[in-house]
Amino acid sequence: MLMNFETQKSVQEVRTALEEKAKAKGFGVMAVHEVSNILKNKGVPIDYECVIVEVCSPRHASQVLSKNAFISTAMPCRIAIFQKDGKTVVSTMAPTAMLEMFQEPQLKDVAEEVEKLMKEVIQESI
Repeated sequence: MLMNFETQKSVQEVRTALEEKAKAKGFGVMAVHEVSNILKNKGVPIDYECVIVEVCSPRHASQVLSKNAFISTAMPCRIAIFQKDGKTVVSTMAPTAMLEMFQEPQLKDVAEEVEKLMKEVIQESI
């Protein structure tokens, strides 16, 4: 269900590249959450850097939301970038796996296309 990738680049290097590559593939960057900074500011720090980038393809979003409004609960696509064991990990939930929860087999092609594009975005960013 998870798509995980590792790199020696820093969290911020990956974040910057990911935002650029996502836009180049037709995704909008909806939000960026500096999770480790947010938690530190709330007095409950974690001991590693963690950033979540939310991306969405308007074309694909329209296709799936036209069929099932409940799919909006799994949107936008969230890509986590964090440090683990001296490496930077980039992780996201596979759109094809998430689609199974909604029992919409006719949307499989859309989910596969989004998953392919997200893999490209991540691989080009690491």
